[in-house]
Amino acid sequence: MQSGLNNIISNFIHIKGNWYTFPFLVVKIMASKTGSTNKANYVPLYVMLQLGVVTRENKFPDQEKLEVQLKELKAAGVDGVMVDVWWGIIEAKGPKQYDWSSYKKLFLLVQKCGLKIQAIMSFHQCGGNVGDAVYIPIPDWVLAVGEEDPDIFYTNRSGTRDKEYLSLAVDNLPLFGGRTAVQMYSDYMKSFRANMSDILEAGTIVDIEVGLGPAGELRYPSYPETQGWVFPGIGEFQCYDKYLRQDFKKAATKAGHPEWDLPDDAGTYNNTPEKTGFFRSNGTYQTEKGKFFLTWYSNNLIYHGGQILEEANKAFLGCKVKLAAKVSGIHWWYKDESHACELTSGYYNLAGRDGYRPIARMLSRHYGTLNFTCLEMRDSEQPEEAKSGPQELVQQVLSDGWKENIDVAGENALSRYDPAGYNQILLNARPNGVKKNGPPKLKMAGVTYLRLSEELLEEKNFSLFKTFVRKMHADLDYNPRVTDVAPLQKSKPKITIDEILEATKPIKPFPWDEETDMSVGSDD
Repeated sequence: MQSGLNNIISNFIHIKGNWYTFPFLVVKIMASKTGSTNKANYVPLYVMLQLGVVTRENKFPDQEKLEVQLKELKAAGVDGVMVDVWWGIIEAKGPKQYDWSSYKKLFLLVQKCGLKIQAIMSFHQCGGNVGDAVYIPIPDWVLAVGEEDPDIFYTNRSGTRDKEYLSLAVDNLPLFGGRTAVQMYSDYMKSFRANMSDILEAGTIVDIEVGLGPAGELRYPSYPETQGWVFPGIGEFQCYDKYLRQDFKKAATKAGHPEWDLPDDAGTYNNTPEKTGFFRSNGTYQTEKGKFFLTWYSNNLIYHGGQILEEANKAFLGCKVKLAAKVSGIHWWYKDESHACELTSGYYNLAGRDGYRPIARMLSRHYGTLNFTCLEMRDSEQPEEAKSGPQELVQQVLSDGWKENIDVAGENALSRYDPAGYNQILLNARPNGVKKNGPPKLKMAGVTYLRLSEELLEEKNFSLFKTFVRKMHADLDYNPRVTDVAPLQKSKPKITIDEILEATKPIKPFPWDEETDMSVGSDD
Protein backbone atom coordinates (compact mmCIF):
# COMPACT_ATOMS: atom_id res chain seq x y z
CA MET A 1 0.00 0.00 0.00
CA GLN A 2 2.75 2.41 0.99
CA SER A 3 4.85 1.61 -2.10
CA GLY A 4 1.75 2.10 -4.25
CA LEU A 5 1.18 5.49 -2.70
CA ASN A 6 4.82 6.38 -3.32
CA ASN A 7 4.43 5.39 -6.97
CA ILE A 8 1.36 7.58 -7.31
CA ILE A 9 3.15 10.53 -5.73
CA SER A 10 6.36 10.05 -7.69
CA ASN A 11 4.44 9.74 -10.96
CA PHE A 12 2.57 12.96 -10.34
CA ILE A 13 5.68 14.81 -9.25
CA HIS A 14 6.73 14.80 -12.90
CA ILE A 15 3.41 15.99 -14.25
CA LYS A 16 3.46 19.74 -14.46
CA GLY A 17 0.57 21.41 -12.69
CA ASN A 18 -0.10 18.53 -10.30
CA TRP A 19 3.09 18.79 -8.29
CA TYR A 20 1.42 20.64 -5.39
CA THR A 21 -2.14 19.40 -5.68
CA PHE A 22 -2.83 15.74 -6.24
CA PRO A 23 -0.23 14.17 -3.97
CA PHE A 24 -1.15 16.68 -1.25
CA LEU A 25 -4.79 15.60 -1.49
CA VAL A 26 -3.87 11.90 -1.27
CA VAL A 27 -1.80 12.44 1.87
CA LYS A 28 -4.38 14.83 3.36
CA ILE A 29 -7.26 12.39 2.91
CA MET A 30 -5.36 9.50 4.45
CA ALA A 31 -4.20 11.59 7.40
CA SER A 32 -7.73 12.81 8.03
CA LYS A 33 -9.11 9.31 8.01
CA THR A 34 -6.46 8.06 10.42
CA GLY A 35 -6.93 11.07 12.70
CA SER A 36 -10.70 10.65 13.00
CA THR A 37 -10.29 6.98 13.83
CA ASN A 38 -7.74 7.64 16.55
CA LYS A 39 -9.54 10.60 18.09
CA ALA A 40 -12.64 8.49 18.68
CA ASN A 41 -10.74 6.57 21.39
CA TYR A 42 -9.63 9.72 23.25
CA VAL A 43 -11.28 10.22 26.66
CA PRO A 44 -10.83 13.75 28.08
CA LEU A 45 -9.28 13.88 31.55
CA TYR A 46 -10.11 16.66 34.01
CA VAL A 47 -8.72 17.30 37.49
CA MET A 48 -10.85 18.50 40.39
CA LEU A 49 -9.50 21.63 42.05
CA GLN A 50 -9.17 22.04 45.82
CA LEU A 51 -12.49 22.54 47.62
CA GLY A 52 -11.38 25.86 49.10
CA VAL A 53 -9.58 27.31 46.08
CA VAL A 54 -11.93 30.26 46.62
CA THR A 55 -12.28 30.76 50.36
CA ARG A 56 -15.47 31.04 52.39
CA GLU A 57 -14.72 34.78 52.60
CA ASN A 58 -14.80 34.93 48.77
CA LYS A 59 -11.07 35.44 48.38
CA PHE A 60 -8.72 33.83 45.84
CA PRO A 61 -5.50 33.86 47.87
CA ASP A 62 -3.04 31.49 46.19
CA GLN A 63 -3.19 32.62 42.58
CA GLU A 64 0.53 32.32 41.85
CA LYS A 65 0.79 28.88 43.41
CA LEU A 66 -2.29 27.66 41.55
CA GLU A 67 -0.96 29.04 38.26
CA VAL A 68 2.19 26.94 38.67
CA GLN A 69 0.04 23.86 39.39
CA LEU A 70 -2.28 24.52 36.44
CA LYS A 71 0.70 24.83 34.12
CA GLU A 72 1.97 21.48 35.39
CA LEU A 73 -1.41 19.92 34.62
CA LYS A 74 -1.42 21.50 31.17
CA ALA A 75 2.09 20.21 30.44
CA ALA A 76 0.92 16.75 31.48
CA GLY A 77 -1.78 16.85 28.79
CA VAL A 78 -4.75 17.32 31.13
CA ASP A 79 -7.82 18.66 29.29
CA GLY A 80 -9.33 20.78 32.03
CA VAL A 81 -10.32 21.24 35.65
CA MET A 82 -13.50 20.85 37.67
CA VAL A 83 -14.37 23.43 40.32
CA ASP A 84 -17.14 23.83 42.89
CA VAL A 85 -18.89 27.20 42.59
CA TRP A 86 -20.30 27.49 46.09
CA TRP A 87 -23.74 29.03 46.65
CA GLY A 88 -22.67 29.77 50.23
CA ILE A 89 -19.89 32.02 48.92
CA ILE A 90 -21.53 33.72 45.94
CA GLU A 91 -24.89 34.69 47.48
CA ALA A 92 -23.62 35.03 51.04
CA LYS A 93 -24.53 38.69 51.57
CA GLY A 94 -28.25 38.36 50.94
CA PRO A 95 -30.90 37.32 48.41
CA LYS A 96 -29.76 38.04 44.83
CA GLN A 97 -26.61 39.78 46.09
CA TYR A 98 -24.18 37.81 43.95
CA ASP A 99 -20.43 38.35 44.04
CA TRP A 100 -18.62 36.44 41.28
CA SER A 101 -15.38 38.44 41.44
CA SER A 102 -13.06 35.76 42.86
CA TYR A 103 -14.44 33.04 40.58
CA LYS A 104 -14.02 35.35 37.60
CA LYS A 105 -10.33 35.71 38.48
CA LEU A 106 -10.03 31.95 38.90
CA PHE A 107 -11.73 31.17 35.58
CA LEU A 108 -9.63 33.71 33.70
CA LEU A 109 -6.50 32.14 35.16
CA VAL A 110 -7.63 28.66 34.07
CA GLN A 111 -8.40 30.05 30.62
CA LYS A 112 -4.97 31.71 30.45
CA CYS A 113 -3.36 28.34 31.21
CA GLY A 114 -5.20 26.77 28.26
CA LEU A 115 -7.46 24.45 30.27
CA LYS A 116 -11.21 23.86 30.01
CA ILE A 117 -13.61 24.16 32.97
CA GLN A 118 -16.27 21.90 34.43
CA ALA A 119 -18.25 24.21 36.76
CA ILE A 120 -20.36 22.71 39.54
CA MET A 121 -23.38 24.70 40.67
CA SER A 122 -22.76 23.72 44.30
CA PHE A 123 -26.01 24.33 46.16
CA HIS A 124 -24.87 22.15 49.06
CA GLN A 125 -22.71 22.59 52.13
CA CYS A 126 -19.04 21.68 52.00
CA GLY A 127 -18.18 19.82 55.19
CA GLY A 128 -19.51 16.59 56.62
CA ASN A 129 -18.73 14.22 53.75
CA VAL A 130 -15.74 12.00 53.02
CA GLY A 131 -12.79 14.15 51.91
CA ASP A 132 -14.30 17.50 52.88
CA ALA A 133 -11.30 19.54 54.02
CA VAL A 134 -13.02 22.92 54.45
CA TYR A 135 -16.36 24.17 55.77
CA ILE A 136 -18.62 26.26 53.55
CA PRO A 137 -22.28 26.24 54.65
CA ILE A 138 -25.22 27.23 52.48
CA PRO A 139 -25.99 30.99 52.80
CA ASP A 140 -26.63 32.25 56.33
CA TRP A 141 -29.87 33.97 55.31
CA VAL A 142 -31.16 30.60 54.05
CA LEU A 143 -30.11 28.93 57.29
CA ALA A 144 -31.97 31.69 59.14
CA VAL A 145 -35.20 30.60 57.46
CA GLY A 146 -34.47 27.15 58.89
CA GLU A 147 -34.23 28.60 62.39
CA GLU A 148 -37.89 29.56 62.10
CA ASP A 149 -38.91 26.55 60.01
CA PRO A 150 -36.50 23.61 60.52
CA ASP A 151 -38.64 21.43 58.24
CA ILE A 152 -36.95 22.99 55.21
CA PHE A 153 -34.15 20.49 55.89
CA TYR A 154 -34.04 16.75 55.35
CA THR A 155 -34.99 14.98 58.58
CA ASN A 156 -34.54 11.43 59.83
CA ARG A 157 -37.05 9.46 61.91
CA SER A 158 -35.60 10.64 65.22
CA GLY A 159 -36.05 14.27 64.12
CA THR A 160 -32.40 15.12 63.42
CA ARG A 161 -32.06 17.73 60.68
CA ASP A 162 -29.42 17.75 57.95
CA LYS A 163 -28.42 21.25 56.87
CA GLU A 164 -26.22 20.23 53.93
CA TYR A 165 -28.93 20.87 51.35
CA LEU A 166 -32.56 22.00 51.31
CA SER A 167 -35.18 19.27 51.38
CA LEU A 168 -36.72 18.61 47.96
CA ALA A 169 -40.04 19.16 49.76
CA VAL A 170 -39.49 22.93 49.56
CA ASP A 171 -38.59 22.98 45.86
CA ASN A 172 -41.85 24.77 45.07
CA LEU A 173 -42.70 26.48 48.37
CA PRO A 174 -42.11 30.29 48.45
CA LEU A 175 -40.45 30.27 51.88
CA PHE A 176 -37.32 32.26 51.01
CA GLY A 177 -38.34 35.90 50.79
CA GLY A 178 -41.10 34.92 48.38
CA ARG A 179 -38.87 32.65 46.29
CA THR A 180 -39.00 28.87 46.11
CA ALA A 181 -35.85 26.75 46.33
CA VAL A 182 -36.05 26.06 42.60
CA GLN A 183 -36.34 29.79 41.87
CA MET A 184 -33.24 30.47 43.99
CA TYR A 185 -31.27 27.86 42.06
CA SER A 186 -32.56 29.22 38.76
CA ASP A 187 -31.69 32.84 39.60
CA TYR A 188 -28.19 31.76 40.65
CA MET A 189 -27.56 29.95 37.36
CA LYS A 190 -28.87 32.88 35.30
CA SER A 191 -26.55 35.21 37.19
CA PHE A 192 -23.64 32.84 36.57
CA ARG A 193 -24.34 32.92 32.84
CA ALA A 194 -24.60 36.71 32.76
CA ASN A 195 -21.38 37.24 34.72
CA MET A 196 -19.35 34.56 32.96
CA SER A 197 -20.66 35.31 29.45
CA ASP A 198 -17.23 36.10 27.99
CA ILE A 199 -15.72 32.89 29.35
CA LEU A 200 -18.72 30.87 28.15
CA GLU A 201 -18.49 32.43 24.69
CA ALA A 202 -14.78 31.64 24.54
CA GLY A 203 -15.63 27.95 24.94
CA THR A 204 -13.62 27.61 28.14
CA ILE A 205 -16.54 26.32 30.25
CA VAL A 206 -17.61 23.02 28.70
CA ASP A 207 -19.68 21.42 31.49
CA ILE A 208 -22.23 22.74 33.95
CA GLU A 209 -22.80 20.13 36.64
CA VAL A 210 -25.92 20.97 38.61
CA GLY A 211 -25.82 20.19 42.31
CA LEU A 212 -28.97 18.24 43.20
CA GLY A 213 -28.30 17.11 46.77
CA PRO A 214 -25.67 16.54 49.45
CA ALA A 215 -22.11 16.41 48.07
CA GLY A 216 -23.67 17.75 44.86
CA GLU A 217 -25.21 14.32 44.20
CA LEU A 218 -28.77 13.43 43.25
CA ARG A 219 -29.61 11.60 46.49
CA TYR A 220 -30.93 12.00 50.01
CA PRO A 221 -28.34 12.65 52.80
CA SER A 222 -28.83 9.15 54.14
CA TYR A 223 -25.32 8.51 55.48
CA PRO A 224 -24.01 11.72 57.14
CA GLU A 225 -20.77 11.37 59.05
CA THR A 226 -21.80 14.45 61.07
CA GLN A 227 -24.59 12.36 62.61
CA GLY A 228 -22.41 9.39 63.46
CA TRP A 229 -22.72 7.27 60.32
CA VAL A 230 -19.78 4.94 59.80
CA PHE A 231 -19.08 2.79 56.73
CA PRO A 232 -20.71 0.36 55.95
CA GLY A 233 -23.88 1.41 57.78
CA ILE A 234 -27.15 1.16 55.86
CA GLY A 235 -28.09 4.79 56.50
CA GLU A 236 -31.54 6.17 57.22
CA PHE A 237 -34.48 7.45 55.20
CA GLN A 238 -34.63 11.25 55.18
CA CYS A 239 -38.28 12.12 54.69
CA TYR A 240 -39.64 12.89 58.15
CA ASP A 241 -39.92 16.68 57.83
CA LYS A 242 -43.51 17.89 57.99
CA TYR A 243 -43.68 18.69 54.29
CA LEU A 244 -42.66 15.24 53.08
CA ARG A 245 -44.83 13.60 55.75
CA GLN A 246 -47.80 15.53 54.38
CA ASP A 247 -46.90 14.63 50.81
CA PHE A 248 -46.67 10.93 51.65
CA LYS A 249 -50.01 10.95 53.46
CA LYS A 250 -51.63 12.62 50.48
CA ALA A 251 -50.12 10.06 48.08
CA ALA A 252 -51.08 7.09 50.28
CA THR A 253 -54.66 8.35 50.66
CA LYS A 254 -54.95 8.82 46.90
CA ALA A 255 -53.74 5.22 46.48
CA GLY A 256 -56.52 4.04 48.78
CA HIS A 257 -54.37 3.47 51.87
CA PRO A 258 -54.85 6.42 54.24
CA GLU A 259 -53.64 4.18 57.08
CA TRP A 260 -50.13 3.85 55.64
CA ASP A 261 -47.37 5.88 57.24
CA LEU A 262 -43.65 6.35 56.77
CA PRO A 263 -41.40 3.40 57.78
CA ASP A 264 -40.81 2.87 61.50
CA ASP A 265 -38.78 -0.34 61.19
CA ALA A 266 -35.85 0.71 58.99
CA GLY A 267 -33.26 0.90 61.77
CA THR A 268 -30.57 3.51 62.30
CA TYR A 269 -27.46 4.69 60.46
CA ASN A 270 -25.08 1.91 61.42
CA ASN A 271 -27.39 -1.08 61.36
CA THR A 272 -26.92 -4.02 59.00
CA PRO A 273 -29.93 -5.01 56.88
CA GLU A 274 -30.76 -8.12 58.91
CA LYS A 275 -30.98 -6.05 62.10
CA THR A 276 -34.03 -4.22 60.74
CA GLY A 277 -37.58 -5.20 59.98
CA PHE A 278 -37.57 -3.21 56.77
CA PHE A 279 -34.46 -4.57 55.03
CA ARG A 280 -34.17 -8.11 56.38
CA SER A 281 -35.03 -11.12 54.20
CA ASN A 282 -38.76 -10.98 53.40
CA GLY A 283 -38.81 -7.60 55.13
CA THR A 284 -41.13 -4.63 54.72
CA TYR A 285 -39.38 -3.47 51.55
CA GLN A 286 -40.87 -6.48 49.73
CA THR A 287 -44.48 -5.81 50.84
CA GLU A 288 -47.06 -3.76 48.98
CA LYS A 289 -46.70 -0.98 51.54
CA GLY A 290 -42.90 -1.03 51.31
CA LYS A 291 -42.92 -0.96 47.53
CA PHE A 292 -45.33 1.97 47.53
CA PHE A 293 -43.10 3.94 49.91
CA LEU A 294 -39.90 3.22 47.98
CA THR A 295 -41.54 4.21 44.69
CA TRP A 296 -42.76 7.48 46.21
CA TYR A 297 -39.36 8.18 47.80
CA SER A 298 -37.35 7.54 44.63
CA ASN A 299 -39.86 9.22 42.28
CA ASN A 300 -39.63 12.41 44.33
CA LEU A 301 -35.88 12.41 43.83
CA ILE A 302 -36.15 11.94 40.07
CA TYR A 303 -38.76 14.69 39.81
CA HIS A 304 -36.56 16.99 41.90
CA GLY A 305 -33.59 16.42 39.59
CA GLY A 306 -35.64 16.88 36.45
CA GLN A 307 -37.20 20.11 37.62
CA ILE A 308 -33.89 21.78 38.46
CA LEU A 309 -32.21 20.50 35.29
CA GLU A 310 -35.03 22.04 33.28
CA GLU A 311 -34.22 25.39 34.91
CA ALA A 312 -30.54 24.84 34.15
CA ASN A 313 -31.42 24.15 30.54
CA LYS A 314 -33.32 27.44 30.33
CA ALA A 315 -30.46 29.31 32.00
CA PHE A 316 -27.76 27.97 29.67
CA LEU A 317 -29.79 27.46 26.48
CA GLY A 318 -27.62 28.16 23.45
CA CYS A 319 -24.34 28.10 25.40
CA LYS A 320 -21.68 25.68 24.19
CA VAL A 321 -21.90 23.55 27.34
CA LYS A 322 -23.15 20.17 28.44
CA LEU A 323 -25.36 19.81 31.50
CA ALA A 324 -24.49 17.08 33.97
CA ALA A 325 -25.76 15.55 37.20
CA LYS A 326 -23.83 13.40 39.64
CA VAL A 327 -25.11 10.06 40.95
CA SER A 328 -23.44 8.58 44.01
CA GLY A 329 -21.57 5.28 43.85
CA ILE A 330 -23.18 3.51 46.83
CA HIS A 331 -21.46 0.18 46.47
CA TRP A 332 -21.87 -1.23 49.99
CA TRP A 333 -24.73 -3.72 50.43
CA TYR A 334 -24.99 -3.85 46.63
CA LYS A 335 -24.55 -7.63 46.83
CA ASP A 336 -27.13 -7.93 49.59
CA GLU A 337 -30.65 -8.76 48.50
CA SER A 338 -31.96 -5.51 50.01
CA HIS A 339 -29.46 -2.99 48.53
CA ALA A 340 -30.22 -1.17 51.80
CA CYS A 341 -28.01 1.93 51.53
CA GLU A 342 -29.03 2.52 47.92
CA LEU A 343 -32.66 2.46 49.03
CA THR A 344 -32.18 4.91 51.90
CA SER A 345 -30.35 7.21 49.46
CA GLY A 346 -33.26 7.19 47.02
CA TYR A 347 -31.99 4.68 44.46
CA TYR A 348 -34.73 2.03 44.28
CA ASN A 349 -32.43 -0.59 42.85
CA LEU A 350 -33.01 -4.32 43.38
CA ALA A 351 -32.35 -7.55 41.50
CA GLY A 352 -35.71 -7.20 39.72
CA ARG A 353 -35.85 -3.41 39.48
CA ASP A 354 -33.32 -1.01 37.95
CA GLY A 355 -32.99 2.15 40.04
CA TYR A 356 -30.58 4.02 37.77
CA ARG A 357 -31.94 3.80 34.24
CA PRO A 358 -34.98 5.98 35.16
CA ILE A 359 -32.48 8.66 36.24
CA ALA A 360 -30.67 8.28 32.91
CA ARG A 361 -33.99 8.58 31.07
CA MET A 362 -34.81 11.78 32.98
CA LEU A 363 -31.38 13.16 32.07
CA SER A 364 -31.88 12.32 28.40
CA ARG A 365 -34.72 14.84 28.24
CA HIS A 366 -32.31 17.65 29.13
CA TYR A 367 -29.36 16.41 27.03
CA GLY A 368 -27.66 15.72 30.34
CA THR A 369 -24.55 13.71 31.17
CA LEU A 370 -24.69 11.13 33.95
CA ASN A 371 -21.62 11.60 36.14
CA PHE A 372 -20.93 8.55 38.31
CA THR A 373 -18.45 7.98 41.11
CA CYS A 374 -16.25 5.13 42.45
CA LEU A 375 -14.62 4.36 39.09
CA GLU A 376 -11.37 3.32 40.78
CA MET A 377 -12.79 0.72 43.15
CA ARG A 378 -12.55 -3.06 42.87
CA ASP A 379 -14.60 -5.60 44.79
CA SER A 380 -11.48 -7.25 46.18
CA GLU A 381 -10.46 -4.03 47.95
CA GLN A 382 -13.66 -3.88 50.01
CA PRO A 383 -14.32 -5.59 53.36
CA GLU A 384 -16.28 -8.80 52.89
CA GLU A 385 -18.89 -7.93 55.50
CA ALA A 386 -19.93 -4.81 53.53
CA LYS A 387 -21.17 -6.97 50.62
CA SER A 388 -19.79 -4.33 48.25
CA GLY A 389 -19.97 -4.57 44.49
CA PRO A 390 -18.38 -1.42 43.03
CA GLN A 391 -17.37 -3.14 39.80
CA GLU A 392 -20.85 -4.52 39.12
CA LEU A 393 -22.46 -1.23 40.20
CA VAL A 394 -20.32 0.82 37.79
CA GLN A 395 -21.07 -1.67 35.03
CA GLN A 396 -24.81 -1.40 35.69
CA VAL A 397 -24.98 2.39 35.87
CA LEU A 398 -22.75 3.11 32.86
CA SER A 399 -24.68 0.55 30.83
CA ASP A 400 -27.95 2.23 31.84
CA GLY A 401 -26.67 5.57 30.59
CA TRP A 402 -25.52 4.14 27.28
CA LYS A 403 -28.81 2.25 26.84
CA GLU A 404 -30.62 5.59 27.22
CA ASN A 405 -28.29 7.17 24.63
CA ILE A 406 -26.77 9.77 26.93
CA ASP A 407 -23.17 10.68 27.67
CA VAL A 408 -21.69 9.04 30.73
CA ALA A 409 -18.82 10.55 32.70
CA GLY A 410 -17.29 9.70 36.04
CA GLU A 411 -14.74 10.22 38.76
CA ASN A 412 -12.87 8.35 41.45
CA ALA A 413 -14.40 8.47 44.93
CA LEU A 414 -11.08 8.50 46.81
CA SER A 415 -7.67 9.83 45.78
CA ARG A 416 -5.47 7.10 44.31
CA TYR A 417 -1.87 7.23 43.12
CA ASP A 418 -1.32 3.54 42.34
CA PRO A 419 -1.42 1.55 39.09
CA ALA A 420 -4.35 -0.63 40.21
CA GLY A 421 -6.59 2.39 40.79
CA TYR A 422 -5.63 4.02 37.49
CA ASN A 423 -6.07 0.79 35.55
CA GLN A 424 -9.56 0.28 36.95
CA ILE A 425 -10.54 3.79 35.85
CA LEU A 426 -9.07 3.12 32.40
CA LEU A 427 -11.02 -0.12 32.12
CA ASN A 428 -14.28 1.66 32.96
CA ALA A 429 -13.49 4.51 30.55
CA ARG A 430 -13.31 2.06 27.61
CA PRO A 431 -14.80 -1.26 28.85
CA ASN A 432 -13.99 -3.06 25.59
CA GLY A 433 -10.72 -1.30 24.88
CA VAL A 434 -9.40 0.86 22.09
CA LYS A 435 -10.65 0.15 18.58
CA LYS A 436 -8.01 0.69 15.92
CA ASN A 437 -10.32 1.16 12.94
CA GLY A 438 -13.11 3.34 14.28
CA PRO A 439 -14.81 4.49 17.46
CA PRO A 440 -14.82 2.05 20.40
CA LYS A 441 -18.10 0.30 21.09
CA LEU A 442 -18.28 1.85 24.56
CA LYS A 443 -16.49 4.97 25.78
CA MET A 444 -17.04 7.44 28.58
CA ALA A 445 -17.43 11.09 27.59
CA GLY A 446 -14.91 12.19 30.20
CA VAL A 447 -13.28 11.34 33.51
CA THR A 448 -12.51 13.75 36.36
CA TYR A 449 -9.67 12.85 38.69
CA LEU A 450 -10.12 13.67 42.37
CA ARG A 451 -8.14 15.82 43.16
CA LEU A 452 -5.34 18.37 42.71
CA SER A 453 -3.01 18.25 45.72
CA GLU A 454 0.62 18.49 46.77
CA GLU A 455 0.66 14.70 47.04
CA LEU A 456 -0.45 14.28 43.43
CA LEU A 457 2.33 16.61 42.27
CA GLU A 458 5.08 14.71 44.09
CA GLU A 459 7.56 13.51 41.48
CA LYS A 460 6.83 9.78 41.73
CA ASN A 461 3.06 10.21 41.87
CA PHE A 462 2.96 12.79 39.09
CA SER A 463 5.12 10.69 36.80
CA LEU A 464 2.59 7.86 36.99
CA PHE A 465 -0.30 10.31 36.68
CA LYS A 466 1.15 11.63 33.41
CA THR A 467 1.19 8.08 32.08
CA PHE A 468 -2.45 7.77 33.19
CA VAL A 469 -3.37 10.93 31.26
CA ARG A 470 -1.62 9.56 28.18
CA LYS A 471 -3.50 6.27 28.43
CA MET A 472 -6.83 8.07 28.91
CA HIS A 473 -6.02 9.76 25.61
CA ALA A 474 -5.34 6.34 24.02
CA ASP A 475 -1.65 7.26 23.59
CA LEU A 476 -2.61 10.26 21.46
CA ASP A 477 -1.33 13.80 21.87
CA TYR A 478 -3.49 16.35 23.67
CA ASN A 479 -6.30 17.45 21.35
CA PRO A 480 -8.24 20.63 22.27
CA ARG A 481 -10.97 19.85 19.73
CA VAL A 482 -12.14 16.74 21.60
CA THR A 483 -13.73 18.88 24.31
CA ASP A 484 -15.55 21.23 21.91
CA VAL A 485 -19.29 21.29 22.63
CA ALA A 486 -22.29 22.14 20.45
CA PRO A 487 -24.79 24.76 21.70
CA LEU A 488 -27.17 23.40 24.33
CA GLN A 489 -30.58 22.56 22.88
CA LYS A 490 -33.92 23.16 24.57
CA SER A 491 -35.13 20.34 26.81
CA LYS A 492 -37.34 17.82 25.08
CA PRO A 493 -41.09 17.74 25.87
CA LYS A 494 -42.04 16.47 29.30
CA ILE A 495 -42.47 12.75 29.75
CA THR A 496 -44.80 11.06 32.19
CA ILE A 497 -43.64 9.30 35.31
CA ASP A 498 -44.98 6.09 33.79
CA GLU A 499 -42.61 6.48 30.83
CA ILE A 500 -39.74 7.07 33.23
CA LEU A 501 -40.72 4.03 35.29
CA GLU A 502 -40.71 1.81 32.20
CA ALA A 503 -36.95 2.09 32.54
CA THR A 504 -37.05 0.18 35.84
CA LYS A 505 -37.21 -3.08 33.88
CA PRO A 506 -33.80 -4.71 34.37
CA ILE A 507 -31.52 -4.99 31.36
CA LYS A 508 -28.38 -7.02 30.96
CA PRO A 509 -25.36 -4.70 31.28
CA PHE A 510 -22.82 -4.52 28.50
CA PRO A 511 -19.89 -6.93 28.88
CA TRP A 512 -16.63 -5.60 30.32
CA ASP A 513 -13.13 -6.81 29.47
CA GLU A 514 -11.18 -8.39 32.32
CA GLU A 515 -8.55 -5.65 32.19
CA THR A 516 -7.75 -2.49 30.26
CA ASP A 517 -5.67 -2.59 27.09
CA MET A 518 -4.19 0.79 28.07
CA SER A 519 -2.51 -0.18 31.33
CA VAL A 520 -0.22 2.23 33.17
CA GLY A 521 1.74 -0.80 34.39
CA SER A 522 1.55 -2.71 37.66
CA ASP A 523 2.80 -2.43 41.23
CA ASP A 524 5.37 -5.15 40.56
